[in-house]
Amino acid sequence: MDHRVVGIDLGTTNSEVAALVNGQVKVLGPKRSQILPSCVGLSLDGALLVGEAARNQHLVYPERTVRSIKRQMGTAHSVTLGDRNFSPQEISSLILRELVDWAQRGLGQEVRQAVITVPAYFSDAQRQATREAGQLAGLEVLRILNEPTAASLAYGFGEGKHTALVYDLGGGTFDVSVVTVENDVTEVLASHGNNRLGGDDFDALLVEFLAQTFQERHGVNLRTGHPAALARLWWAAEEAKKRLSLEPYTVVREEALLVEGGKPLHLEVEMSRTDYENMIGPLVESTLDSVSKALSDAHKGPSDIDEVLLVGGSTRTPLVSRLLVEKLGKRPRQDVHPDLCVALGAGVLAARLAGHHVSKVLVDVSPYSFGPSFLGEKDGEFYPFCYKPVIARNTPLPVTRTEIYFTASAYQSEVELSIYQGDDPDALKNLLVGQFRIGNLHEQEEPNEVLCRMSLDLDGILQVTAVEKQSGKQKSITIDGALKAKTELEVAAARSQSQALFALRSGEAAEFDEHTPLPKTEQPLAIPESEAARQARDLVERSRCLLERMHPDDAEEAVELNERVVKGLAANDEGDLREALELLRELLFYVEAR
Repeated sequence: MDHRVVGIDLGTTNSEVAALVNGQVKVLGPKRSQILPSCVGLSLDGALLVGEAARNQHLVYPERTVRSIKRQMGTAHSVTLGDRNFSPQEISSLILRELVDWAQRGLGQEVRQAVITVPAYFSDAQRQATREAGQLAGLEVLRILNEPTAASLAYGFGEGKHTALVYDLGGGTFDVSVVTVENDVTEVLASHGNNRLGGDDFDALLVEFLAQTFQERHGVNLRTGHPAALARLWWAAEEAKKRLSLEPYTVVREEALLVEGGKPLHLEVEMSRTDYENMIGPLVESTLDSVSKALSDAHKGPSDIDEVLLVGGSTRTPLVSRLLVEKLGKRPRQDVHPDLCVALGAGVLAARLAGHHVSKVLVDVSPYSFGPSFLGEKDGEFYPFCYKPVIARNTPLPVTRTEIYFTASAYQSEVELSIYQGDDPDALKNLLVGQFRIGNLHEQEEPNEVLCRMSLDLDGILQVTAVEKQSGKQKSITIDGALKAKTELEVAAARSQSQALFALRSGEAAEFDEHTPLPKTEQPLAIPESEAARQARDLVERSRCLLERMHPDDAEEAVELNERVVKGLAANDEGDLREALELLRELLFYVEAR
């Protein structure tokens, strides 16, 4: 055998193909996307459509397009496209042929052999149907691989014996497996699942909500007699689901969804992540029964599980991780792309069958957590430097996450965001990496919603954007080298600045000022910052921004002076504070003049 063996994840909603390239297992496909929608259709002129083209046609001609065929594998079900009937195996073979074409273009060689994955609980009939689909696509199927086994191969666990729980929630199927991994051997101890549960069912609930909203506003039931409009709702629901996994709000807009009596009828509705999670909550909670049964069948308890691995695009829904943490007491891992994890694992086995040694998949993840400080409750008192990461460490890159914060006082017109790197719930024990303000906010009595959106790319560039939800007004800051390890001097400077933030506030307690964002559950409270403290803070901020330009001796002196300013403010020592500020101004004068 040679390396023309590929690994294929034949998924319900999307499919992927992976192979060994230059010593690493990679997902293959066009540059714009390595994910192939598992859709097949026939155009009006009889041309075959596979993937994105078929998915697009589904919006206009749903009767000529088929999706989620994986749910019918192993059954006598047939699909009619145009004037032809197809078995599930034949539809799946067309998807496989497209993936093989992607692989051959990426490898520059013919592909004849493959490893194809299936859910662990797939019956013999379903597995045989998958093998037949491969044969119809012209492939020699070397192995039908369980998806949880593929996931464990993608992650890799190093030396020793490990027990993992693989939670796989895809587009159309769900399964959970308890596996043991020892060196290159993976054993599935127990599996449980539901081959009728997945992201498609989440979409269905959203479609029902959107259709009901449209009916209430326009008096038209889109569920019957309007296939094209209903197909657009499915598309909109899927996109909304994806956005709500990353954003706290989304707006569904479908212009001219239907034309009645020559009048276009539009749909526009805002949805919150909370509403969405309440909607799908019973379905997600039902998966925990499968978790319990799999653990019981494997004779394991939560304390016996070393790792919880998340697989499948639907696991991006934050509710999934929260419920698993509550049940198992462990934060799940998702540092291998959830949509690509199974394909990558299949690629690992394919490479091994071709005679190559591959231990695990290499992925780019953020080694640090990032987030803003906010006003919250600590030890029974309000505290302005509470902290919870927006981007958690070990998150695959690139990544974008958004969280909601609120203004701290009535009629507040601006918000200051202080961005930290770290995991401690006390922001001052983490590293301050940037600050900025967004002003001219709507002044209102009720707390104003401000969204904090953070994007981190492969080059370690962190983009932080604050957006006033009501108006869309926004301001951003770019932090270069966010993933670069900090020197001792930079760490000292960042900690000094964090301490200065705390000390540079008027009043003995110096809890927070009117610019501090806070969660909605807290009550707003404002303590204005004195002008002297504000000037001192601005001076410390100037020195921090100039550290990289300074000679090491000057930088060390600047850090020491920053600390003196902090201590002088904390002790209300006007004499030492005045001297420290004068020395710091003098130092900055010479640095800025160079």
